[in-house]
Amino acid sequence: MLSTVVVNRYVTPLREGGSLPGIVEGDDLGTYVCKFRGAGQGLRVLVAEVIVAGLARRLEIPTPDQVVLDLDPAIARYEADEEVQDLLNASTGLNLGIDFLPGAFGFDSSVEPAPEVAGRVLWLDALTANVDRSWRNPNLLVWGGVLHAIDHGASLYFHYSWPGGPGDPQRFARQPFDVSEHIFARFAGAARDQDEALAALLDREALYATVAEVPDEWLEPVPDAETPELVRERYVDFLAARVAGERGWLPEVTR
Repeated sequence: MLSTVVVNRYVTPLREGGSLPGIVEGDDLGTYVCKFRGAGQGLRVLVAEVIVAGLARRLEIPTPDQVVLDLDPAIARYEADEEVQDLLNASTGLNLGIDFLPGAFGFDSSVEPAPEVAGRVLWLDALTANVDRSWRNPNLLVWGGVLHAIDHGASLYFHYSWPGGPGDPQRFARQPFDVSEHIFARFAGAARDQDEALAALLDREALYATVAEVPDEWLEPVPDAETPELVRERYVDFLAARVAGERGWLPEVTR
């Protein structure tokens, strides 16, 4: 499980995208980007953030550390912005904290990534069906000269269908990945070259250990998976099927 930090202070909103994340200060004196459970996207975004960041670490892709942020509703009383106050009140309890990287800057065309790292990022995004890493929205930071992948919440789209039924892991395993808009599309060759080695790092045991980091209360019950453990098994089933299945999802090399 991720460690838990109590929020001492809400610092400022980050008005990017629709989820309105904010900078908060924890009782460990750390500063975090808080992804709120009360945001419109719901808890499954937080689940995807934790799982895909965990996979990134296993693939040696730098990504900021994460914690669980325990938010007391009293924090909202000191916030003048009504929109933020409503969000804080809706997010009482456990939220996701992502280590704030001071001095980091957004990735752009002036940065030339190492091909093997870019290939690993592309491979991970293809594996997890992450549609949100384009030139319009790279979701990459450079901190201390090192490329960091951030914002993984748009991954694992399959879990949104679970309230209607269990879904089919094999269908997800066969689903191709559209590389055309990806910021690292030109590194498809590097992704394919590393496929065997990267897949070997994500056996079922590694997948389960990664999914185990998600707090129980974020794993909402769905039909035929009414407990957190059964929901975890379902995530593992879907990811394991894609890792071990046919490689139709691997990025195609474009000319």
